[in-house]
Amino acid sequence: MKSELINKIIQMLIKDGCYRQEMQAELEIILSEYEVDKRHTEVMVINEDENQMLIRKFITAKIVKGLSDRSLEYYKNTIDQFLSRVQKNVADVTADDIRLYIALRRKRDGVTDTTAGNELRNLRSFYNWLYTEELIASNPISKVEPIKQAKTKKEAFSEYEVELIRNECRTSRETAMVEILLSTGCRVNELAHIKRADIKGDSVLVHGKGNKDRLVYLNAKAHIALERYMSERKDKSDYIFPKCLATLLDGKINSVKGDWYKEPDLVANEPSDTGNIETTVRRIGRRAGVKNTHPHRFRRTCATFALRRGMPIEQVSRMLGHEQISTTQIYLDLTEEELEQAHRRYVV
Repeated sequence: MKSELINKIIQMLIKDGCYRQEMQAELEIILSEYEVDKRHTEVMVINEDENQMLIRKFITAKIVKGLSDRSLEYYKNTIDQFLSRVQKNVADVTADDIRLYIALRRKRDGVTDTTAGNELRNLRSFYNWLYTEELIASNPISKVEPIKQAKTKKEAFSEYEVELIRNECRTSRETAMVEILLSTGCRVNELAHIKRADIKGDSVLVHGKGNKDRLVYLNAKAHIALERYMSERKDKSDYIFPKCLATLLDGKINSVKGDWYKEPDLVANEPSDTGNIETTVRRIGRRAGVKNTHPHRFRRTCATFALRRGMPIEQVSRMLGHEQISTTQIYLDLTEEELEQAHRRYVV
C-alpha cells in the first residue's frame, strides 16, 4: 500500500512539473514512520433515506428563515453533490472527508477558490445546523478551516461608461431597466419582482433578501424612463418587468422582437426570469463596448456614485438593504485621489 501511495504522489508531482529525482527517497523516509492502509468503502451501508431526510429538515429551516428559491436550490445541490461523492451517511462524515472533497473540487474539477469557498460555506451551514439541532453527535466541519480568497477590487462603471450604456438602449424597456438599476441599486431579483402597486410616486417598495422590504427611490431620469415604458404597455400584468410568453408555431418558438412588451398577448402575469434581465443588460453592454456589464455592477455603481455625491455611508447601506455597513464597504469603488481629498476635508 505504501509503495502504491508513493507512486501516486510521484505521478502527481511529475504532472505538475514539480518532481525531483530525490523525492522518492524522501517520501519513503517520511512514510516509514507511518502505517498506511487504503480506505475501504465498499462494505459501508449508505442510508440514503436518512441523508435525504436530514437535508429536507435543513432546507425547511432555511425556508422558514425566508431564503429565496435560488439559494435553497444552491444549498441542496451542494449538499447532494458532496454526499454523492463522499458516499457516506451524513453522521459518519469526517473533517478529512470534507477537506478531501474541497481539494478534489479545486484540483480535479478546476473550480475557482470562490466557488469552492461558497460550497464549503454551504456545507458549514448544513453541519452547524445539524449539530445545533442535536441531529449529529459531533460536528466535523468545526475542524475545517475556511478557504482564504484573494480580495480583488470590483469596479463600478465610470460616468463615461454609464452614458455609453444609456446611448445603446434600443427600447423603452431597456432604458427603464438601466435607469431603475442605476437609481435604486436593486438586486436583479428585486427588480424582477417589482409590481405596479409597489410604485408610489418616486418611491418603490422592493422585497429584499429574507423577505425584508425596504423603500428605494427613482431619480428624474428613472421616473421619466419608467413612465415612457409603461405608457407603451397595453397589458394588465402586475409586474413592471414581466415574463415574455413565447408562442409556438409548428413546434418552434417564434422569434420575438425587442419591443414584444407592446403586444398584450405576449405579456405574462408573472415576473421575468432573472436570467432574462441579466441577458438583456449584458447585450446592452456588448453594444456599448463596455466590458463586464451585468446587473450587480449597476448596484455597485449606484452605491459608489451616491457616496461620491455626499450621501452618508449609513444611508447608502440602508438603500442597498445591507444589515452591516461592512458589507456596503465592499461595494464601494473609490480612487486614491478621492480618499486623499476626503482626508484633507475631514481629518485635522
